[in-house]
Amino acid sequence: MTAATQVEPGSGGRSRRVMPSRPVLVVVALAIVYVVWGSTYLGIRIMVEDMPPMIAAGARFLCAAIVLAVILMARGGLRRLALTRAEVLSCALIGLLLPVLGQGMVTVAENGGAPSGLVALLIAAVPLFVLMYRLFAGERPKRATVLGVLMGFAGLALLLATNGIGGDFPFWALALVVFSSASWAFGSWLQPRLEMPRDAFVAAVYEMAIGGALLFAVGLGSGEPFTPAEYSAKSWAAWVYLVVFGSVVAFSAYVWLLQAANISLVATYAYVNPLVAVFLGWLILSEAVTAPIIAGGAIVIAAVILVVSTERPQRKPPITEEPDHG
Repeated sequence: MTAATQVEPGSGGRSRRVMPSRPVLVVVALAIVYVVWGSTYLGIRIMVEDMPPMIAAGARFLCAAIVLAVILMARGGLRRLALTRAEVLSCALIGLLLPVLGQGMVTVAENGGAPSGLVALLIAAVPLFVLMYRLFAGERPKRATVLGVLMGFAGLALLLATNGIGGDFPFWALALVVFSSASWAFGSWLQPRLEMPRDAFVAAVYEMAIGGALLFAVGLGSGEPFTPAEYSAKSWAAWVYLVVFGSVVAFSAYVWLLQAANISLVATYAYVNPLVAVFLGWLILSEAVTAPIIAGGAIVIAAVILVVSTERPQRKPPITEEPDHG
């Protein structure tokens, strides 16, 4: 969730392309985003079997920020990470909304018993919340878009009512996932309206670092035990997977895709990730896939497909003069 929201303002990157991309590379990058991001929910579920949720999530983002910062400095020097005060404050706000209230609360919810597949279906509502914020801001989306939003929230209500209220899973955990989805969407909607670094990778470094530090501090302050030697090898493996693949590899693949492929194609990750998560949760953790989950999930996914398809940007005329990339 952190990668998607950092490069959203750069979706116009299609017009800045300077080199054609090989179709096979687009397929590989899409596969990485589909599978890796879809598998992060499973990774979180395995990680929190032994690790405290906020400390684990905080350490994950802190380490990912360090890895990405080292890569950026190796390619552009320490100067590449320099920001203005306003940019740092903007990154701090987005870091609160995305890594902390977004991914951090998902980790807490999965630690509380929310199954990974169901969590992914609830998180799939992010595009619907974004449209809701646009409506509140005075925009007038197409009727089909509004219909998709209403249909999506109906699917969310079905998932919550049948799985949380009197269901097999804690209602508070599922409600927390919906809150995290709304927070992630608000950060996604707000980020283009803030003074952010021009380099999306640099913004990601600061957002993950600030968000990770805050999560880690809150975890320690709330009494979560920090005993690394007592965590199982399986939980450590899941944590490393989330750091390396979930927060670095898939992020880079997504940024490259926005420059090499049509944004409407890249946006399909929003409804492929939940399908991957549900399948992996069923296959590896034997998570139940009940009729209400299938019905509610199908409604949410159909709504997201409707919103993405009706909101895809119009093609722009080709640009003959390439801008200076510095």
